[in-house]
Amino acid sequence: MKLHYLQHVTFEGLGQIEAWAQSREIEISCTRLFAGDALPPLDHFDALVIMGGPMGIYDHDEHPWLTEEKAFIKRVIDAGKPVLGICLGAQLIADVLGAKVYPGPQKEIGWFPLQRSTGAPEWFPETLTAFHWHGDTFDIPDGAVR
Repeated sequence: MKLHYLQHVTFEGLGQIEAWAQSREIEISCTRLFAGDALPPLDHFDALVIMGGPMGIYDHDEHPWLTEEKAFIKRVIDAGKPVLGICLGAQLIADVLGAKVYPGPQKEIGWFPLQRSTGAPEWFPETLTAFHWHGDTFDIPDGAVR
């Protein structure tokens, strides 16, 4: 299996996802959008992870690559490949699937517990504690798994 991830800033890497993938001998590749890397052809990977970043999904003027990234995410989803979004990545997925992305009632900053939702793959841990740092939230798109 080949896992590709989209990185928006230098300090937002795969974290524990990298250790998980390496323990399963999954090949990892990356597009560093902030550095101007080219997006890969769809046949170069089997699954996509979209990482976080401090920008918003609407910050096209400051980050012009967001437009191309959104089109790429849509093509990956339309191709039926598994896609996981972390923070900004989840907001980008919601946006390209037509869901509303908007400022949350309060910022979420700190370590918070997460619980696997019904319908999520069994290889996701049942619970985990993850660091959150975001102000935007989104509606769940039709057909998406929370």
